[in-house]
Amino acid sequence: MLGIMQDRPLLISSLIDYAAQYHGEGAIVSRTVEGPIHRYTYTDAWKRSKKLAKALQKLDVKLGDRVATLAWNGFRHFELYYGVSGIGAVLHTINPRLFAEQIIYIVNHAEDDYIFTDLTFVPLLEQIQDKFSGVKGFVVMTDEEHMPDTTLENVLCYETLLAAEDDEFEWPAFDENTASSLCYTSGTTGNPKGVLYSHRSTVLHSFIVCMKDTLGLSSMETVLPVVPMFHANCWGIAYAAPMCGAKLVFPGAGMDGASVYELLDSENVTLTAGVPTVWLMLLNHMRENKLTLDVLERVICGGSAAPRAMIEEFEEAHGARMIHAWGMTEMSPIGTCGTLKTGMEKFTPKERYDIQEKQGRGTYGVEMKIIDDDGNEQPRDGVAFGNLLVRGPAICAGYYKGDGGQVLDDDGWFDTGDVANIDDQGYMQIVDRSKDVIKTGGEWISSIDLENTAVGHPEVVEACVIGVYHPKWDERPLLLVIKSAGSSLDAAGMLSYLEDKIVKWWMPDDVVFVDELPHTATGKLLKSQLREEYKDYKLPTA
Repeated sequence: MLGIMQDRPLLISSLIDYAAQYHGEGAIVSRTVEGPIHRYTYTDAWKRSKKLAKALQKLDVKLGDRVATLAWNGFRHFELYYGVSGIGAVLHTINPRLFAEQIIYIVNHAEDDYIFTDLTFVPLLEQIQDKFSGVKGFVVMTDEEHMPDTTLENVLCYETLLAAEDDEFEWPAFDENTASSLCYTSGTTGNPKGVLYSHRSTVLHSFIVCMKDTLGLSSMETVLPVVPMFHANCWGIAYAAPMCGAKLVFPGAGMDGASVYELLDSENVTLTAGVPTVWLMLLNHMRENKLTLDVLERVICGGSAAPRAMIEEFEEAHGARMIHAWGMTEMSPIGTCGTLKTGMEKFTPKERYDIQEKQGRGTYGVEMKIIDDDGNEQPRDGVAFGNLLVRGPAICAGYYKGDGGQVLDDDGWFDTGDVANIDDQGYMQIVDRSKDVIKTGGEWISSIDLENTAVGHPEVVEACVIGVYHPKWDERPLLLVIKSAGSSLDAAGMLSYLEDKIVKWWMPDDVVFVDELPHTATGKLLKSQLREEYKDYKLPTA
């Protein structure tokens, strides 16, 4: 027997409709590429998204066509999130930090019809436009006053496109499983692979993001997503904020400590989200200039683990609680969030920090388990660890165009590539990426734990740990360190600092001080490059 309920499709257009109807006065603030701060409301965004939808249809963009963006977090990019998907086309957000060859590959692989670009990336596109096989034209996301003198072919001005339309437009209805957006992940081997989201998965993920035990968004919140809109749907915030009417503050290209602080302070931001490198720059800026934040309540950290020292500084110096979130592009992306459970508010700060260091509990709709290499499920005791598998309604079932082949096991589980443990309260902690864990004498060492401990040293700016060949133990850890300017820290001092903080057999066999460390396009340490660079490194213990 089936229920007798209305079958209304879950569509992305319903999110901006809801925001305009019930939170129309809600503010959206953007630092623009042109310079000034731009302000308008959800009602304004709704109307302009409809104008964009009409303009796209005049450009013959149809159901299923791909429309790409190379853009920062801003109000025009926000409008594309709704104007493109709202007509049943697919929004393809491109990470401009990728190598040019990768951008060429994914534009051609996605078969993008149009590319919308911020002014920043016009020179990049000019250099590679002749390598695109099917792009019909480019739209520069600015007004006529700021239109560049460009060699881009078939180039249009965003504001001129919108000015030609009115906002009398009805969003079309279609199946909720229709593709809505496309994001390529570079976290897999070989060429980047496309994750193709649906309207249904996106709306369900938005509910999850708004939940109190996840990010806890509401119309009472002011949210600054430093996480880019080209990175896994802005962690879902650009969809979840309209669902609840939260004020949105977009940082544009200004992701340095001073720029982020300015918006956090001037806009009375209560919740912000980004990767550890951003928070490191923010804390350094506040420390150097003796600044503090009185309104900020929660700092969401993802992408990689935040060191304990960072968690402590945000809370003790600024009264803001740092909360880990974990996920993947393949998961829409949020899979866990480190909010506290009932009774934990009575914990001592040390007990709370122990919880906050973990990546958090699975959100509703995300099932998780850990297995060993033979497929045996491991206990949830916070000690045993294994390969982390997930499944749920907002998790990919495969990659675009079938790349990578079958990615689910017979029971529908997706292997995240992470090694993790889960405690008896349900809190998951990433031990390492399966390819980064250091296997020494039949045991595993977490490079992440070692890095976070090393970064706790007051003279360490950044640290990276990789496994290096050892004739007896197979692999042993090598610690690479960037130290602060003027620091006299040496290898002996670094190892001495670690002595009472890690088990003896985890102690790095050597320390190398470097001026810089390589990162991926999403800001993560590029350990594959370092392993190649140090593959012949001879440890003093070898």
